[in-house]
Amino acid sequence: MSVLVVGLSHRTTPVPVLERVAVADADRGKVLDQLLKAPSVSEAVLLSTCNRVEVYAVVETFHGGMNEVVEVLARQAGAEPADLFEHLYVHYSAAAVEHLFSVAGGLDSMVVGEAQILGQLRNSYNAADEQGVVGRTLHELVQHALRVGKRVHTETDIDHAGASVVSEALADAATALGGLEGRKALIVGAGSMGGLAAAHLRRAGIGEVVIANRTPANGERLATALRADGVSATSTGLAGLADEVAKADVLFACTGSVGTVVGAEHIGDRAPDRPLVVCDLGLPKDVDPAATLLDHVRVVDLETLQRRLSDAPTGQGTLRAAEIVAEEVRAYLAGQRSAGVTPTVTALRKRAAEVVDAELLRLDSRLPELPAPVRDELAKTVRRVVDKLLHTPTVRVKELAAAPGGAGYAEALRELFGLDPQAPSAVSTPHSTQPKGEKR
Repeated sequence: MSVLVVGLSHRTTPVPVLERVAVADADRGKVLDQLLKAPSVSEAVLLSTCNRVEVYAVVETFHGGMNEVVEVLARQAGAEPADLFEHLYVHYSAAAVEHLFSVAGGLDSMVVGEAQILGQLRNSYNAADEQGVVGRTLHELVQHALRVGKRVHTETDIDHAGASVVSEALADAATALGGLEGRKALIVGAGSMGGLAAAHLRRAGIGEVVIANRTPANGERLATALRADGVSATSTGLAGLADEVAKADVLFACTGSVGTVVGAEHIGDRAPDRPLVVCDLGLPKDVDPAATLLDHVRVVDLETLQRRLSDAPTGQGTLRAAEIVAEEVRAYLAGQRSAGVTPTVTALRKRAAEVVDAELLRLDSRLPELPAPVRDELAKTVRRVVDKLLHTPTVRVKELAAAPGGAGYAEALRELFGLDPQAPSAVSTPHSTQPKGEKR
């Protein structure tokens, strides 16, 4: 069983295709369930953000797992698998680990260094874990990736390369409006992106913020947090959207919904002295594309940002972050290789203990008159000799297994000592009758 990554991102895929494949929060459980029903898949995590859709899966075979994951993504997009293949990237085993660590470190983001991906990765893991589709492999891998991301942001200045797509979009708005200080903003959507937009607007000195959200309680929660920071903020539902848009200078939209939330009719043409900047970071789009044709309305969306940021320069912080990712990949893979030989070492020690017990029992039957103190001392001596003989080879085999190319040492150990080829699983679950590939 190995880790497989199948994904589409801003690096490989036009935004319209990403919009089709994007998985709304409401559909995440359904997609995860479909993944776990695939014969080759035993664990899965789905990461769907404004610029990537990725499946991390533990699979029994590479080709079988890849085809099954692509079929699920294509079904979600209402497309044929062939329609997606030219945009897909696939990573397997060690390459999958390196990709995830790069994602967590912000190296694969549209804005290099943005930290929001860490929260998105954590939320994706939590959702999969709550659904019971995460096992030991992905648990250990994702938790390690989260630590890598934290280390990158702690030990480098990669954050200076760019905070987030949100900050880039709002920087455009500030330029178009001559600054955001004292302006009025409308945020449609109170999720993580909406919260991030609110934080940026507050730091920019925004005068007033209205949160429009389908669930009033969530909108009011974000408005309350803004008021606590000294910002004039209110919340509302979506019914009066047109009235709120008419009063806004900046409209930020990212709801996670499937389909348009803000129509061109909600916006309408604007007067020259009342321009509107629309920041649409929804995937799929939250704002009707026809809004780009309205007078004095400027739309900043993911396609705009994708074109601008695709060739963005990187600095020393990025180079150091890449070094950290490489170090962590080596450490993780070494740990996995070392852990892989542990069950075999356990099986060897168990076999040795069984041999010692059998020989001591034979000694008892041959010399029943042997005094108990002598018998006990002999038993201790024999066990001590066996432990000393096994100590160096078992410690050394773990060290050798941790090195690149060390995967064969466990097999050699089983062959040399005549251990059951299935010894690792037999030791951990000696009476298990669970069929191969059975899911949790």
